Amino acid sequence: MKHDRDHVFDWSVCQRVRVFVSVVKGISIEEIIARGSISEGDVLRLRSACYASGGIDAKEAELLMMLDERCPGQARTWAAFLVEAVTDFLVEHAEPEGYVNAANAAWLIGCVMRDGAIRSRTALELVVHVIDRARWAPESLVRLALEQVRDAVVSGQGPLRTGDAATPGRITEADVELVRRILYAFGGDGNVAVTRAEAEVLFDIDAAVSVGPPSPAWSDLFVKALANVVMATSSYAVPTREEALRREAWIADSSGVSPLDILRSVVALPSLLAGYRAQSKEEAALDRLERQRIELIVNERVTEGEAQWLAERIGRDGRLSPNEMALIAYLERESPDIHPALKDMVVRLAPAA
Repeated sequence: MKHDRDHVFDWSVCQRVRVFVSVVKGISIEEIIARGSISEGDVLRLRSACYASGGIDAKEAELLMMLDERCPGQARTWAAFLVEAVTDFLVEHAEPEGYVNAANAAWLIGCVMRDGAIRSRTALELVVHVIDRARWAPESLVRLALEQVRDAVVSGQGPLRTGDAATPGRITEADVELVRRILYAFGGDGNVAVTRAEAEVLFDIDAAVSVGPPSPAWSDLFVKALANVVMATSSYAVPTREEALRREAWIADSSGVSPLDILRSVVALPSLLAGYRAQSKEEAALDRLERQRIELIVNERVTEGEAQWLAERIGRDGRLSPNEMALIAYLERESPDIHPALKDMVVRLAPAA
């Protein structure tokens, strides 16, 4: 099948939830919706038909998203098929090939969101998978994915919580690993610093968990992510996110460790700033050109962390979270050559840390 690469998405289709064609590859969508369930046989037929013809087009992707929303009864294999098929369309067949631009991201967000929240775990998995597969996706997608973790931590509700509502302010090991996976996905294969948009959500999560029991895994990830922003805004070349944000082995054996010892362990890591190096003017210029190229392709600005913003953001509400204290204490002790605004911040906040 030839894909219509010039097709312009009808953004209202998913929001209106209206069937505008009756079949996908000869399979009746109206019939499946009428029964309210997707069987294993339906998935097999859809998968066979879609991939025999090379994949799906825009209208068929919209219909599959509609099926997911309108059929609460779903075969075990449905979620994997939906994620695979829609990701293939967005990343491999929709223009610009290999990238997700702002318009296509807006279409996806319109399909997966209901009443201001992402509607299911499958919908969230689709967003993360698209970010991971694309060479670059707009920050609106990564921010949406991270906000689902934030909302679950803040409220104890949402698609990341099952059964009774969890206690607000609690972050689970699964939550932390999902955040790490999202950050890895957005970083791709290159050496991409944590962006301002990502860091803002990480700050929100940290503020929510600071009133609850400590999470060694979260402390480890948050301090490393913020150290990444500090170094990037201070003109350092950053390592890959897999290197900069990898989970430490000691966390698996940290049960019963006091909160203070947890933070001491995080900031005592000799590898916390390993892989960072001063960036030459030529490298900085090339990085700017690459960001400009990406912005032209996806039609969305890449938000960089800025030293003055970061200096004002840490401890913004008049107090430092335990993890922010740990970061400040580390920066004071190690004294890396960082931006003057951040040096001033360390001097100003160190007594509280």
